[in-house]
Order: sequence, then C-alpha cells, then structure tokens
Amino acid sequence: MAKPKRRYVCQACGGVSTRWQGQCPDCGEWNTLAEDAPQTVFSAKHDLSSGGRPIQFTPLDQPGEVPRRQTSGISEFDRALGGGLVPGSAILMGGDPGIGKSTLLLQVSANVAQAGGLSVYVSGEEAAGQVRLRAERLGLSRAPIQLAAATSVRDILTTLGMMDKPSLLVIDSIQTMHSDQIEGAPGTVSQVRGCAFELIRYAKENGVTLVLVGHVTKDGSIAGPRVLEHMVDVVMSFEGERSHQYRILRSIKNRFGPVDEIGVFSMEGWGLAEVGNPSMLFLSGREEPMAGSAVFPAMEGTRPVLVEIQALIVRLQSGATPRRAVVGWDSGRMAMLLAVLEARCGLSFSNAEVYLNVAGGYRLGDPAADLAVAAALVSALGDKPLSTDAVWFGEVSLAGEIRPVAHASIRQRESAKLGFSKAFGPANGPVPEKGLTFSGLTMLPNLVDRILSDA
Repeated sequence: MAKPKRRYVCQACGGVSTRWQGQCPDCGEWNTLAEDAPQTVFSAKHDLSSGGRPIQFTPLDQPGEVPRRQTSGISEFDRALGGGLVPGSAILMGGDPGIGKSTLLLQVSANVAQAGGLSVYVSGEEAAGQVRLRAERLGLSRAPIQLAAATSVRDILTTLGMMDKPSLLVIDSIQTMHSDQIEGAPGTVSQVRGCAFELIRYAKENGVTLVLVGHVTKDGSIAGPRVLEHMVDVVMSFEGERSHQYRILRSIKNRFGPVDEIGVFSMEGWGLAEVGNPSMLFLSGREEPMAGSAVFPAMEGTRPVLVEIQALIVRLQSGATPRRAVVGWDSGRMAMLLAVLEARCGLSFSNAEVYLNVAGGYRLGDPAADLAVAAALVSALGDKPLSTDAVWFGEVSLAGEIRPVAHASIRQRESAKLGFSKAFGPANGPVPEKGLTFSGLTMLPNLVDRILSDA
C-alpha cells in the first residue's frame, strides 16, 4: 500500500501545499500552514459508526420517572438550590478560604444523615480527626455521617462501590483529588477535569447527589478549568466579608431552578444560622437620620432585600485630584450617575471626593439602585438628611429620566411590611401598598429639587 502523501492547509485562506513553509504562497500570511491528515487515514482510525453499545431512548411525550428533591434541613440552602437536592445532580460550590463552605456542608450532611439518608463526607484537606473537632464545635458529633480522609479517586469510588449508595456525597475539595491514570500533580487542569468526570459519572449512574468544593482564585472566580463549571449541574458561590457575620449563598448556574435566588446566613459561634429576614440584618443601626443615607429595596430572585446605601462628599482645596471610591456597587455606574447629576441637574462634584458604600458588605447589581444612589449623593452634597421611613428605587438614564423597573409592587410590599411609609420611584408605578405613600418621579431634577428644597 502506497504511503499517503502529506499536505498542509492554510488556516487563513484554505490553500493546500505539499510541503510546510513559513509563508502561505496563496494569501501571503505567515505561520498559517498546518498539517492535514489524509481522509483515508483519518477515517480508518476514527470511524465511530460501529462497535458501540446501543443506547435506550425515552420518549419525552410519555410519562416517566421524575427525580424528587430531597430537603437538606436548611431552608436557605434549599432556596438557593431551587427547592432542594436533586438526586443524581452535581453541585460545585466555591468561596473564599475561611468563608464557611466546609461548615455549611457539614451541617447539611448532618441533617441528611439524621433524616435517615446515607451521608458520606470525604475530606482531602483535613484529617478525619480535624473534621471531628469541627463537628463537636457545631454540636454535630452524634450525627451518623460516614467520614473519610482520602485523595485518590480510585480508592473513593472502589469503596463507594462496596457499600450502599449514599444520598449525599461531599468531596472537599476537588483540587486535592488525583487519579493514577492521569499525569500531573493534584490541582492541575488535567487532574481536576479527569477526577471531576469520574465522580460526576458515578453520581449520574447511581442517583447520588454530589457536592464538589472548589477553590477560588484571587479575583474570586472558581479555580481550575472553566470546563468544570460546564460539567456540573449547579454552580454556587458562597460570598461575604470575613469581617461581617453575614454570608450569602448565590446560585450562578442551576439546571433545576432559577439562578437569581440567594440564601442568607449568619456566622455564629456554633456555626451558620439561617437569616429569615435579611432586611433587618442590613438595616440595623438606622435610628437617627443622617445625610447621605438612603434605603433601597433590592430584588434577589423572588426575595426583596432592603439595604442601606451610604454616601460621603468631602470638599477639597482647588487643584487637588478628587478620589472616587465605591464598595458594593459598580464604580463605572457611579461615574455615569455623577456625570448625569452634573450635566442634567447642575450639581458639581469636580472638586469633591465621593465615597459610596452599601452597608453590611452587601453587593448590588440591580440597575434599580440608581435612584437610591442618586438620592444618597444629593443628600450628602447638600447635607440634607433623607426621611428615615422612605425607600428609593428606579433606573436613571443618561438623559436624566427615571425609568420603570421590575417587581415594583413586591418592593413596596416588603417596604411596608418593615414599617416604611413612603416610597419614591418611577412615575405611573403600581398601586401603592396599604400604609405606604408612593411619589412618582419623572426626571432626576425632580429628585434634586425635592431633597434640596427647604420645604
């Protein structure tokens, strides 16, 4: 049989050459020629049209078995997941070191085990005795959790195959796992991808809920290959400032529920406690009226959360470069809002430092916060305290218009429930809630006149 001839195809123009050269003779591009295997050789080596096992198809229009969610015993955890744990699902949880990921998963494992399910907790970062110490501190030392300290995926899967199928399998963390079939140290791209694939395949085939703990990089994203997030069904982020007691469990990806639900926890001495009313947590300490403070009813999924937005304006001497500092909000959006206030309302911030903070370490991404931020900035600039029983919401355009936002009625309902009696937002809004007076604003200058007027 004659040896097939090699050919080189230009990746830019598709030209074919019989030998490699630095420049394509057809289009003149450099370093674009790549060797292309002959079709006969490729087909012979990669023909996948036969030799496999037949797979079974299930008609979608016929009734079939639907997996039932399993409660974790922690309502805030179930809320973030969309209703509970789905058998056969793979969950990836990331978060900063020391934020409380292992503590939360140990509490979930204990609740599942105490409810009659088989819960397996495999730690690759701590010895079994260290995990036992944490369980004693959390008051979970009597929970029937199957605990192990291992890093070999082969050993873990072999052991799981010799016992009953667990209801919940926690791997803490995926960066510490390794496979003897893959070269490289634990934590490398190939090891993380290969180990995660084997664990996810076991979970899918046996209907086991798998939770993988993932490390994060210095910018907060989950470490390892991005394909890891595509492989799992749910990606969750455990957020919060270590200096604050609150923690937020946020769903980034969820194949079984909404991705905008959150669970709120408070770090206590005995572990993580659920926060049923997070608005009271973020609004604590607002007894006296203060200039530069505005309350904004934010929406996190179906849950309204009232947060306090604080602004501070510091006048500088002429010639000094002013500073802009934002904590908990988009700095680019604040710069845009300052430009609109200066161009449309005649307010000058050019010779002043501007500081903006969302109280409690909360992070806002809702565009409806524009009006509350503008109210806080105008109040700080004019040293005029806002009413302590008022909330502000609305999106501000570059023309200074105040545009409608979603879920306005839910925001007002939660505000009235917490004792607020006034709401300021876009004009032509929904019917105000009982006990709440709604004032519609059409343009940003209307807001400035209302705050800075003596009336």
